[in-house]
Amino acid sequence: MRPRDGRRTVHGMADEDLPPRLTRLTFHGPLSEERADRLVARLARREPAGVLDIGCGWGELMLRLLEAAPGARGVGIDLNGDDLARGRRSAEERGLLGRARFLEESATNTPHGPADVVLCVGSGQALLGPDGAGASGALPATTAALRALRSLVVPGGRVLFGEGFWQRVPAPEELAAMWPDARADDHLLLADVAEAATAAGFRVEAIETAGESEWEDFESGYLADVEEWLARNQGHPLACSTRERVDRHRASWLRGYRNVLGLAYLTLIPVA
Repeated sequence: MRPRDGRRTVHGMADEDLPPRLTRLTFHGPLSEERADRLVARLARREPAGVLDIGCGWGELMLRLLEAAPGARGVGIDLNGDDLARGRRSAEERGLLGRARFLEESATNTPHGPADVVLCVGSGQALLGPDGAGASGALPATTAALRALRSLVVPGGRVLFGEGFWQRVPAPEELAAMWPDARADDHLLLADVAEAATAAGFRVEAIETAGESEWEDFESGYLADVEEWLARNQGHPLACSTRERVDRHRASWLRGYRNVLGLAYLTLIPVA
């Protein structure tokens, strides 16, 4: 629910009464400043004119690419209005509002393409649609996302595909500690992700994987705002449910997917 003045409300409480949301994160994923600079430099080398960001969140990587490629315009698509509003504020602060659009809409069958650079970092599911295309297993889902991306990039362009992968096949007790109904076929091994990319009509220009320190920075930053709020607001009506949610998330990381789930950044070239 959102009141007339635009503030969030939960059970009648406005923004100032609620835990802050993800203010400690620069990127919504395990990505260091050094790796982000390297990825942006690689993508900007070809002086793209159009950038499309699928599941953009607040679009930090897209905005950095627009800064590095002054002739480019970008479109970010997401369903989270709060994240999109953050992206618009950031674009305005950087003088990029005239070159960056943030659209609250589905990415399935999006008309915003093809583009010179397509960013899809941890958002492949946004391309699968509400019917869960590819939900019968990780390989069909990954393939479906990659085929959709192949149709969204111009000849000679680039796709940055950020995709989760298993660093090793998880043990049953690790799966049980992860997200609800976690399964071994939720993700592929990294070699299978790369092979799915080539099968979908790409060549793989570069592969990078998030390191342990990037994961730790991300997971800590993901919870830091709420942890600080909980330390100050133990008597708040939402404290109990919030504490349970935060503790459950931390346990799913430390007991479940830590050093098991990886994130790969694949720079992909469409085959002519």
